[in-house]
Amino acid sequence: MPTTLTAFADVTTSDSALRRFLHGLPGVDAVGLEARAAALGTRSIKTTAKAYAIDLAISMIDLTTLEGADTPGKVRALSAKAVNPDPTDRSTPMTAAVCVYPDMVATAKAALNGADVKVASVATAFPAGRAALPVKLADTHDAVAAGADEIDMVIDRGAFLAGRYLETYELIKAVKEACVRPDGTAARLKVIFETGELSTYDNIRRASWIGMLAGADFIKTSTGKVGVNATPANTLLMLEAVRDFKAQTGIQIGVKPAGGIRTTKDAIKFLVLVNETAGEDWLTNHWFRFGASSLLNDLLMQRQKLSTGRYSGPDYVTVD
Repeated sequence: MPTTLTAFADVTTSDSALRRFLHGLPGVDAVGLEARAAALGTRSIKTTAKAYAIDLAISMIDLTTLEGADTPGKVRALSAKAVNPDPTDRSTPMTAAVCVYPDMVATAKAALNGADVKVASVATAFPAGRAALPVKLADTHDAVAAGADEIDMVIDRGAFLAGRYLETYELIKAVKEACVRPDGTAARLKVIFETGELSTYDNIRRASWIGMLAGADFIKTSTGKVGVNATPANTLLMLEAVRDFKAQTGIQIGVKPAGGIRTTKDAIKFLVLVNETAGEDWLTNHWFRFGASSLLNDLLMQRQKLSTGRYSGPDYVTVD
């Protein structure tokens, strides 16, 4: 199938055209969505399938530290853990990325020292996104110039909720352009909606389509900084959106649930959602990520349990 957005060329020509398109999307059956997410979460994954799922989940983690108290030492330690999550078992997969603030990108890049782990950086006045456009673009340029492989931007939820959809679209487009390096290569762009602040599933569907139309490489649920972050239902809805978008355009978009995913059981539930909704094409860290910090430790403990037959406990994994 050719990859094209030609069919949607008229949709983004004006705010009214984009509004008509977004409000013309099918309404979300909230009860049905939550029931399907819950039903898929009951699937039992055991033995070799569980071992495969654990390794896959580890390989999909964006190992994250986004605290005001972050230090170069903490980022270097986190980077070392991303490359070698379990020093007692070198067969453990590396994580997909390390995610840090822009001022820590160079530190993470140096610490990774060429390892096959990406450096992701939040940008655009993360987490609130309350800044002027030049500030947001400068934030992005700084991170890319420092060596970021991926940019996790936040939309202006105030603009979106006020119905300024074209403004939201144009922000994403501008940040996408800011991800391009002088040599023509580009950092991949993840667009964070902060689903916990969007109030309705219909809004999450609309935000997903804005992000995809604007050129997002990933759509992402949350910053991890609000009360409600990634849930099976909002992630299922976003997986349906990327599946439908690919069916209509041939363009594949990734999904990243972030915030609140802490256990192996949780991670496996999300992998089932991916497989049953978007399909096997998304079961790779190129198209699906977990934004997490504590999740990795639980995955490592469960991995050790499968290997040794006994729980090793939290003392046997490093403290982030």
